[in-house]
This record gives sequence, structure tokens and C-alpha cells, in this order.
Amino acid sequence: MAKGQKKQVKPTKEQQNHEIFEALRFFEAERGIPIEYMIEKIGGAITVAVKNANGGNDDVIVDIAPEENKFDVFLRKAVVEEVVNPYREMLPEEARLIDPTAEVEGMVLIPLEPKEIGRISAMTAKHVIRQGIREVERSQVLAEMNERNHEIVSAVIDRIDDRNGTAMVKIGKFDVPLPRSEQVPGEELYEGDIIKVFVADIKEGDRGPRAVVSRTHPGLVKRLFENEVPEIYDGTVTIDACSREAGSRTKIAVSSTDDNVDPIGACIGVNRSRINKVMDELGGEKIDIVHYSENPAEFIAEALSPARVLAVEVDEEQSRACRVIVPREQLSLAIGNKGQNARLAAKLTGWRIDIRPND
Repeated sequence: MAKGQKKQVKPTKEQQNHEIFEALRFFEAERGIPIEYMIEKIGGAITVAVKNANGGNDDVIVDIAPEENKFDVFLRKAVVEEVVNPYREMLPEEARLIDPTAEVEGMVLIPLEPKEIGRISAMTAKHVIRQGIREVERSQVLAEMNERNHEIVSAVIDRIDDRNGTAMVKIGKFDVPLPRSEQVPGEELYEGDIIKVFVADIKEGDRGPRAVVSRTHPGLVKRLFENEVPEIYDGTVTIDACSREAGSRTKIAVSSTDDNVDPIGACIGVNRSRINKVMDELGGEKIDIVHYSENPAEFIAEALSPARVLAVEVDEEQSRACRVIVPREQLSLAIGNKGQNARLAAKLTGWRIDIRPND
């Protein structure tokens, strides 16, 4: 040893065990992974490793007791007069070096040190342990995401891809893509902006669960109104249908379970206070609120608001199709700019609508 060089002291087994359990406690505290689950995975991984290193002998005892910082691994072999399979059997004189009470036809427990498992087997064990951690984290992520499914969440724009316009947003500790197709047309997004997005779905992928978020989904409008209108939140007022062309116009149909509560007035608010907050969040998107009706003719007439409908004639030969008669001077209003009013009314009601003037 060179002069002045300190001799390295090999850690004792107790010190190694202490480090192992400290790491497990850290995973439990910081990542929420139960220590019992990790012990189960470690035990299984070590059993595989010992089996691979000992000719397929899987008679392994893994004794792990975190409260005592105890971590022992034993390989069991039969004590025989003549050894046929050295991986599973040993002679009495060899067995008695380990356990002085060993007898022929009995079993002996051979304590194993981690280095005896072998480098390749140890790597396999580490892989299985890492896989176990990923499985737990994946299930935790899925559970947390499912809690937010079909809800509005605040997201911070982390970065924007210049090539395809996808914005990567951070929701809590998750990074989620907001594709161009789910962004409001004409809306400018910048890194660092805080925006509200609707969690439209949770999908399982090769790399784990993934949230599908949107700024264009009709559910965003519904949830915004729910946040602004107490009567919707408590169930007095219901949004029965919603159709949307994001960034331009939305129609919602509402009803009330209380005859004394006007559902449209509740959604608009005093001096338009409630509806204006929703429109501001949507960048000024226009919102039409109409009465919902179980009667198809009444609902279709409402859906074409602000146009006045004279008659709704249901087509008996086609499913969910009708002809609507409006005053000639209101034909363009009923159809809307580039057909938008008629399109939104059709989406809102689920009916095909043929609009005709009254003469």
C-alpha cells in the first residue's frame, strides 16, 4: 500500500442491510411505494437470481424483516450419502461445516452473500426490482390521472414544438401533449402561460398511462359553466347537450328541476357576469344558451335560436330527420354564417335539419 493511502474498510453485512432498508424507506416516503410491496419484489428477484446461479435449484428462503434490518438469503440442500446433483445435495461432512446438527436425509440451510448470487443473476434481480418500481409508479400515475378524467385542470405551458405546434403542458408532475388539433384555432399560446384544459380521456400506452387533454372539447365549456353557476353544481340546472366549434361559437341546451329557477338566466347571471367569465376563458367565443325539451320539434326550434321557427315537420321516412320552416327574412339567420348556426343546431339535437323559407 502506498504511503499515506488509507486502507478501505469493507462495510459489514449489518451496514449493507441498513443501507438497503434506508433506500426502501426512502422509496416509500418519496414515491409512495409500500415497503411490503418492494420486499415482495426483491424476494422474488433474489429467488430467480439464486435459481439461475445454482443449476435451477429454486429451494430458496428469503428472510427479510425491515423492522430488524434483517436481510438473509438461504439455499436449501438435502444431506445425502452420495451426491447425484451437487446443486440440490451435499455430503454430511460438508453440511456439518454449516450446521453441526445436520444429518443424512435432512436438509441444511446454506446462507448466501449477495456476491454469491453472481453478477449476471444480480443484474437480473435489479432489472426485476426496477420493473416492480415502474409497475407501482405506473398504477399510481393511472390512479391520479383517473381522478382528473373529464375534469378541468390548470396546466403550465412548458414548451411548444415549432414543427407541428404541439404544446407540452405540465399538469402537476405530469408532462402532457396538447396537440394543435386540440388547441383553439387562432389562440396564441406562449411558454409559461397558465391555461385551463379538459382531460378528455386516459389511455394506456407502451410507456404508461397518458392523458388526452383538449381546449376544443365541449366538456370544457360544460365544466366552466359548472364552476361559475352554483345551480349547475348543485344539480338544479342541467346542461343537457352541447355543441361547439371552438374559437367561434358554442350552443348549450339547459333545463331546470325547479320551476322557480330559470336555467338560461342562471347561466347568464346578473349583468351577464357568469357567461362573460366563461367567454373570457374561451377567448371571447360566442355562446348561445337555449331551453332543452324532450319534444324533438320544440328542441329543434330552440336550437335554431336566434332565428324564429314557424314549424318543424318530422320526416317519417328517414330516421331523425326534419324540415324546418322559417320566415324568408330569417332564412340566412337560421342557416348562419357559412351554415354555422344550422350545423351547431344539428349537432346539439342529433337531428338532420333541412331549413326552408315559408313561401
